[in-house]
Amino acid sequence: MASSLCENCSRLVKELAAHLRRICREFEQKIRDVFRELCQCTCFRVTPERSLLRRETQEFLRPLHEDESQLLSQEGLQTLTRLAASENTDLQMTAAMYYLHVSHHLKSRLPDDFMEPVMTLLLSPDLDVQKTVSLALVNLLVKNNVCKELVIEMGMLVPILELFQSGDGTAQCHSCACVAMLASSESNRDAIIVDGIIPLLALAKSYDPRVQRNATWALLHLTHSDWSTRILCQAGGIPVLVLLLQSSDSEVQFCGCTALCNIAAIQEHHPKLLSIGGHYLLKSLLTLTSSSVQKNSAQACRCLQTLSKNVLIQEQLMELDCVPPLKALLKTPTAAWTEPAMTLLCALSAHPPNHDCLVSEGLLDEVGQLLRHHRSSSAAITHGCEIVTNLSCSGGGQQAVMESLCLSGLLGALLSPALSDDTLLHVTSCLRHLMTWDLLRCNLSATITAEQRRSSRC
Repeated sequence: MASSLCENCSRLVKELAAHLRRICREFEQKIRDVFRELCQCTCFRVTPERSLLRRETQEFLRPLHEDESQLLSQEGLQTLTRLAASENTDLQMTAAMYYLHVSHHLKSRLPDDFMEPVMTLLLSPDLDVQKTVSLALVNLLVKNNVCKELVIEMGMLVPILELFQSGDGTAQCHSCACVAMLASSESNRDAIIVDGIIPLLALAKSYDPRVQRNATWALLHLTHSDWSTRILCQAGGIPVLVLLLQSSDSEVQFCGCTALCNIAAIQEHHPKLLSIGGHYLLKSLLTLTSSSVQKNSAQACRCLQTLSKNVLIQEQLMELDCVPPLKALLKTPTAAWTEPAMTLLCALSAHPPNHDCLVSEGLLDEVGQLLRHHRSSSAAITHGCEIVTNLSCSGGGQQAVMESLCLSGLLGALLSPALSDDTLLHVTSCLRHLMTWDLLRCNLSATITAEQRRSSRC
């Protein structure tokens, strides 16, 4: 077939093709020269040491599905040490994965010698290696396979805290969990509070719910001793914990609320708790009492009850109309909800300036219902007796007692076989107190007569 190109164009195309073939041959030769030099370098040469390490690694991985004694042999420890110290991150990852496997299957304590490679792996420049071995360490700490104090003594806290700054959510999650487990040991808290408190408070505000949950968990452990609680408050921990009450994560809410409850137990911290403007803490806790998560609702009531020992806080609670949400909890059929609310209302009723408000809110009506329907709950009956005794000291309270089911509820409680002697003593003491009031004495006699008639008909 004849070419459509002229003689000049045909010549130019042939010259271009020849030039390209020459360039390709030169490039091919260059590649061969480079690889020849690379193969001669020790970096790529298979040395006897590399061959030995490869064989040891293969032998080392064989016991993964065998018994525990094989997992923790001295030969295995030697290989782990060499793998962890290797500059090859793949070999380091092999060691980290081995520890992760061990953390899932180990039923006894990990020998202390096996902790040295863990420290080496935590110092690895490879973040994936650090994430893997830190997860293994979390598992071992959760199962009490390693001594928490030993981890601190070996200096592991430093690389663990450095993972806070990694910017990687998984690394931060694992490292926070490690710190939380370590902080559960009282002897470790001093070391953690010195360098860990500020980064923990920062991570407690993380948008990653896993990180926030573990950071809050760690902060909770730090409120279990007076000294660490004081340092936490000085570092600005209270505003952070109060904000956590608004978290969408129920576990974060619970840990934050429990931490605040521990802080509130120490009266010197009350000024800081109250310094947050607009009664924000009390409003947040009152909102949490209505949580559908039972333990959160109960913990919020406990925190408010602890705070209510402060008269100023009691006054603020009454100003915030705290009675309706607490009354709502008394209507629930579960004692886990009613008892914390009753405890708080009992504390409020012990303060005479609150009596008129509590009576006008119809609290005695709810207490009467509770006395009749929760006769198996000693705590509910005991607190109910105290509320009735306290509120009956006012004229309006006596009238409310007569109009409610409190008297019949108290009399019925006397017949309950489920109540302890101490609880029955509270009931009789309450009835004796009511008999001292002329207005109630007649009503009580009438109630006793009515109860006797009802019992005889039954």
